[in-house]
Amino acid sequence: MQRITITIEDDLLAEIDAAAEARGYQNRSEIIRDLARAGLQQSTEDTAQTGQCVAGLVYVYDHAARDLSKRLVQEFHGHHDLALATLHVHLDDNNCMEMTALRGAASEVRHFADHIIAERGVRYGRVVMIPTGDGKQAKARKHGHRHE
Repeated sequence: MQRITITIEDDLLAEIDAAAEARGYQNRSEIIRDLARAGLQQSTEDTAQTGQCVAGLVYVYDHAARDLSKRLVQEFHGHHDLALATLHVHLDDNNCMEMTALRGAASEVRHFADHIIAERGVRYGRVVMIPTGDGKQAKARKHGHRHE
């Protein structure tokens, strides 16, 4: 086993400590190891998906974080083929939440979502991916009414 040093925000550490106490962990290392294992297992399950999908990407970020808003906009413009729509919510003076509908190849959607969530200043993020079929690109269908 190796000893490492990590930097954690005070509020996140308080949540970890509260969870450790509630679950009966003897120390921080034990709960952090278990949380890391659970996160890695979830990541493995998530990245195993192939074919076409739709997804919901939700993340909370500090809008004042240095150049974060600009970086996010650049990322979304660079992947405009994946992003269908985004809802932006002001949570408080500092934090915003965005919910984005994505569509495309599961590997591309996963890569894009992971990149957004990993941006410095993004505090929480989660993507839910739903397969849409056999890997064929969706085609527009004709239907009995018009959209004007």
